[in-house]
Amino acid sequence: MNRVVFTPSGLDGNFEDGTTVLDAARKLGVDIDSVCGGRGICGRCQITPSIGNFSKWGIDAKSEALSAPGEVETDYHGNRPLADGNRLGCTAKICGDAVIDIPATSQVHRQIVRKDLDLGAIVVDPLFSLYYVGVSPSLLGEDVTASRELRNAVAQQHNIAVPAITTHALQQVNLAIDKGDGGATVAVRHSASASEPGCIVAAWPGFVGAMYGIAVDIGSTTVAGHLCDLTSGEVLSSAGVMNPQIRFGEDLMSRVSYVMMNKGGEKELTFAIRNALNLLVVELAEKANVSADKILEIVMVGNPIMHHILLGIDPTPLGAAPFVLATDEATSGEAIELDIKLPNARFYVGPCIAGHVGADTAGAILSEGPHRGTDMQLLIDVGTNAEIVLGDNTRQFAASSPTGPAFEGAQLSCGQRATAGAIEKVRIDRATLEPRFKVIGIEQWSDEQGFAEAAEETPITGVCGAGIIEVIAEMYLSGIISQDGVIQGSLVGATPRIIGDDRTFSYVIYEHGDIRLLITQNDIRAIQLAKAALRAGIDLLVEHAGSPQVTDIRLAGAFGAHIDPTYAMVLGLVPDCPLPGVRSVGNAAGAGAVKALLSNSQRKEMEAAVRKVVKIETATEPRFQDLFVAAMAFPHASAPTPYLAEIITLPPRVEGASDGSGGGQRRRRRA
Repeated sequence: MNRVVFTPSGLDGNFEDGTTVLDAARKLGVDIDSVCGGRGICGRCQITPSIGNFSKWGIDAKSEALSAPGEVETDYHGNRPLADGNRLGCTAKICGDAVIDIPATSQVHRQIVRKDLDLGAIVVDPLFSLYYVGVSPSLLGEDVTASRELRNAVAQQHNIAVPAITTHALQQVNLAIDKGDGGATVAVRHSASASEPGCIVAAWPGFVGAMYGIAVDIGSTTVAGHLCDLTSGEVLSSAGVMNPQIRFGEDLMSRVSYVMMNKGGEKELTFAIRNALNLLVVELAEKANVSADKILEIVMVGNPIMHHILLGIDPTPLGAAPFVLATDEATSGEAIELDIKLPNARFYVGPCIAGHVGADTAGAILSEGPHRGTDMQLLIDVGTNAEIVLGDNTRQFAASSPTGPAFEGAQLSCGQRATAGAIEKVRIDRATLEPRFKVIGIEQWSDEQGFAEAAEETPITGVCGAGIIEVIAEMYLSGIISQDGVIQGSLVGATPRIIGDDRTFSYVIYEHGDIRLLITQNDIRAIQLAKAALRAGIDLLVEHAGSPQVTDIRLAGAFGAHIDPTYAMVLGLVPDCPLPGVRSVGNAAGAGAVKALLSNSQRKEMEAAVRKVVKIETATEPRFQDLFVAAMAFPHASAPTPYLAEIITLPPRVEGASDGSGGGQRRRRRA
């Protein structure tokens, strides 16, 4: 029997030689599309085999793990071209242990990438300008070159000295003049310093009235991009794709481990993210009906490991203390240097702060401005690796905490990403312990008329991250679990929702036909570990700041944007404070990237702000252990909750006996 693991779902099973990948996926309930009945016609079941040593699953995946392409694959000419490295799941047969990625394009229920922007007020101050000039091909000759004619025209007609022109623009000047019918448009990139002149970076025949840029937040799970008009500042299109690096590991350290254990692994990861960026660029441009040659800059932010992999830098020094960055400065160059297919564009990658606090945090700082206000602000970007910033206009502290993928539903018995069919809101009746819930893609709650019919069209398949937070908080408020996170077995006779599972218990949130969604004791422990890592990081920064009262808490990121503040406080994800002080701010990192794209002054502000941040490394702080243990309890073992008690009735403390699951052990694995 061969062990097969499917990513990004993490589902795995054992299969005999000769089983097709599509059959194996269907038996495990993996989300994979196919409309031709496995005849190799539709091309919807494309899969990507992963090659290398995956210590997380104990699999050494080789190329021979799948059968060689047969006649159906080699002769395939369907509507969906077979991407490089992909196989048809309906014809590829399992021959050994394998790790197989299901690309987003092959999934029936694709992830809903929720990366909303809140830009607030911004003064558009781009590094680029467009100049239309009148030129005549008849003036060209021995004494006047095409490039000199364009530079002279800009100087004379717009009173702008442009002494330089890029090599790429030189390739365009003759065509711009010859085909321009007496006029041409040039794009000038101004120097970041007022004392230095700019240069011509692109030239087009005739009049061109708009120029564009792209801002990208490269997350470990999703990559979100926004295409903007550099003149008006308008966001013309937004899109997101799954980070294809997930097949090398859901958390960041798994990807670093892959690089360590597989020669050339860093090149594989770099190729994967750059290829994803190119797919994203194409989608953004098509949505906005913008040609790629009019896009002049792409600004990117991401955590340090994503930052290094994108730039082709070995990320392994970030895999162990002291977590040494190759550089913490902003980096720029020609987009083509990063294999990004934007012929006239430059790239700008924001500055990092520390070994696990990256350019995405720099973008969030620029967006939310803790360095601008007089009140102490706590900014939390909740993701696979949580970045935390605490500060005001006099001092700022930053740290990261290894929360892992549990908040996004990964590695939980019923967890899944935020797709149609995922439970996202939960309420539990305090008397009957019966749940009611809301599902992505269905308007009604589960106890409302029409829900059952809608669920036939959109089957319920799991619980997403926001739903996990709510159901565990509701279980605590309902007395189903103790403050220590132990499911109360004494309630087995009181409700059929609580069932025994060996020495522990589980809560049945949904059951229909063959589908049964449980919240297990291990699921609760996984959330406890994740929230304790986050809260310990927060408490550590508060201590370093002198324990000020924090009344402004901002939750950022795709997950943070959809957490109910009340339930965040019930679980103890954030410190106790007046509820209006806790709010979601959407994709703050992406908003910061857009601001850095549209405004040179904002870009300078970001670079200056991060240089003043005090970095706190949780992995080497002795206090982190004690804070972590205290944060395991709901809401917290020792921190008072007077503000929370004003708006919700908390259950009395019930001590839970140890269930042998190691709930008090500290998880120190970087996410």
